[in-house]
Amino acid sequence: MQTPLAEKLRPKDFPAFVGQEHIVGKDGIVRKLLDNAKETGVFPSLIFWGPPGTGKTTLARLIASKLSSPFFEFSAVNASTKDIEKVIPKNTATSSQLGFGEISPTIAKPPIIFIDEIHRFNKAQQDKLLPHVEKGSLVFIGATTENPSFEVIGPLLSRTRVLVLKQLTEENLQAIAEKAIKELGVKVDDDALSFLLVASNGDARSLLNTLEIAAQISNNKQVSSTIAEQTLQKRYLSFDLKGEEYYNTISALHKSIRGSDPDAALYYLARMLEAGQDPLYIARRLIRASAEDIGLADPQALILANSAFEACNKIGVPECNVILAEVVAYLAKAPKSNALYIAYGEAAKDVHEFGNLPIPMHILNAPTKLMKEIGYGKGYDYSHSPKGEKKEQIEYLPDRLKGKRYLK
Repeated sequence: MQTPLAEKLRPKDFPAFVGQEHIVGKDGIVRKLLDNAKETGVFPSLIFWGPPGTGKTTLARLIASKLSSPFFEFSAVNASTKDIEKVIPKNTATSSQLGFGEISPTIAKPPIIFIDEIHRFNKAQQDKLLPHVEKGSLVFIGATTENPSFEVIGPLLSRTRVLVLKQLTEENLQAIAEKAIKELGVKVDDDALSFLLVASNGDARSLLNTLEIAAQISNNKQVSSTIAEQTLQKRYLSFDLKGEEYYNTISALHKSIRGSDPDAALYYLARMLEAGQDPLYIARRLIRASAEDIGLADPQALILANSAFEACNKIGVPECNVILAEVVAYLAKAPKSNALYIAYGEAAKDVHEFGNLPIPMHILNAPTKLMKEIGYGKGYDYSHSPKGEKKEQIEYLPDRLKGKRYLK
């Protein structure tokens, strides 16, 4: 069986790794952690969070190679915790017993366990990883496209370090494409390459797969715009041909909504959708706009925007286009208020300026006798209860912020 192009071109060392300079560059956190592991034998468990095709799996493999550690790769889609436990040696060194790179005939080094799409493991499955991570009997590396704050359980999250991988830039994809074109032995027209770079949406794997198919269907080893469009089964519209137009167009949509111009908003929506933009990306921006620019002036806006995201996720394109159009028009016509946006910003500013101010004792819960005796909850009155008394409202903010009003 022929090795896929994406696997052939997978980097074998850091100099060949394209993108993610902030974590894999000479001064990046990964390189520093590897240098520290050579001296101390300690390498932490990690979670890579980033869009598809940004190098999460490749980075895990490079780390394992540099540490000369046993490496086991799983996907949470089809693996079980029993599968993972089978590859963990019973007599495993911890970082305090054996440094990475050393060899011991009696004690096995901690293996590196890579779990792709870790967010697909449920709470119970993630719980089973905890004892091994805690003991240091393995180095856990998880990869996810979802926010770990919501998809990874707190105890596991607290024992790992989250590294954020960024969407690859057009320049990153250009470098990858040049290697692929050389490997495939084809010529790619400039227009076709520009189209493929943009259509890949920052996903190197998507770019390589598309180039490979385009090369296969080109009879004369010349990939034209027609072949590129044929490969992707869609025609490219040049709203983001130069990269910055991509951001300009979504900004234009957002500002048209903010400016209560439904016609302009629908135009910029169509411009993106007809060019093949991911509808879920647009839907996420609409959710943000509904809270940032409309807020309490029409709370229904947030509900509709969130419903649009769910609907787009269920039915996909092109059927979801009219759903987004409905919400875009609604948001543009809705009354506007950024009071919540401003209020939260002021509250966050006080948090950073004053730190964790003591919470008033009278609004603290008192589940134990001792806590009641020392004053937790003393003087608190639940005025909305049938037995509650209508009294002057108590102060809920810390003493340092007494009387402060964010939402005006």
